[in-house]
Amino acid sequence: MMRLPWFQFRSPRTVAEAARVLAAEGPRAMLIAGGTDLLPNMKRRQQTPEVLVSLRHAEGMKRVINGRGLRLGGGLTLTEVIRTEAVRKDYRGLWQAASQVATAHVRNMGTLGGNLCLDTRCSYYNQNHEWRKAIGFCMKKDGATCWVATSNKICYAVSSTDCAPALIALGARIRLVSAAGERELALADLYRNDGIDPLTRRPDEILVEVLLPDGGPWRSSYWKLRRRGAFDFPVLGVAVAARLAADGTVDEARLALGAVSSHPFLTKAGEFLAGKRLTDEVIREAGTLVAARAKPMNNADFDLYWRKHVVPQFVGHALREIRGDDMTTLRLRIARQAL
Repeated sequence: MMRLPWFQFRSPRTVAEAARVLAAEGPRAMLIAGGTDLLPNMKRRQQTPEVLVSLRHAEGMKRVINGRGLRLGGGLTLTEVIRTEAVRKDYRGLWQAASQVATAHVRNMGTLGGNLCLDTRCSYYNQNHEWRKAIGFCMKKDGATCWVATSNKICYAVSSTDCAPALIALGARIRLVSAAGERELALADLYRNDGIDPLTRRPDEILVEVLLPDGGPWRSSYWKLRRRGAFDFPVLGVAVAARLAADGTVDEARLALGAVSSHPFLTKAGEFLAGKRLTDEVIREAGTLVAARAKPMNNADFDLYWRKHVVPQFVGHALREIRGDDMTTLRLRIARQAL
């Protein structure tokens, strides 16, 4: 049985108060919302904060503001995101991504902000303390060697968030608040390709809000590869958002990948698709282009070569759904749920 280490607990009632506590406590403190990622990591001694600052009761973290675009509080649970009618109607890719995170029990606890700030994962890192100690630990925590590629000097732990690729494809921005002030940035800029330190968010900053542009003119889709139809983290995530002209020509598009690198990222497929109709040939070419950017490593489920091989197929699934094809049967087979 793995037990939590001792820690102090703070439960501020406002974001400003939470920011002040973080600033005062410094590196010994970490934020907790749903705790679905942090608490297991603490049990495995991967993260060992002395102070947990809870956002569960912080005012303003669960707001939904629907106007010209959509503003979603970072403290919304994934279940609350799924149940937001504007998300289901105008931001289908986000709805599909949030609906496929883990299980209903985890979605009831896990938050949107927490999913965006998930720690990177690796089969050598996400083990209990004794297992990791037996191999001399790894570069990401307490060791000096990346067991995925022992001759390299970087960590290859992989991004495991579902919502981030979907939101990046949708052009989302985020608002970060600290005791020193606040700043807004594109969600894509929250991430760096670094398995050890994957976020540009400072430890004293709180992800308060996700800001989405008007989703009405856009179609979006998210496809996830995992072994089981529930619970598992993605080993491939493909998110597409596109704005089509009346004749079906792509006016603008964005395609993001997740779970094939230490960060979710945009590809150049959007530029390639602009001005083209989504014919089968164009979709195949886009899939080939995207697959060249996928760099899966041998630190997650399934064979890494097979995971790269299926990237064009999943890109094709997403683009055909954008085109308007009925993908219900195939999605039910792959996702094991009606989306």
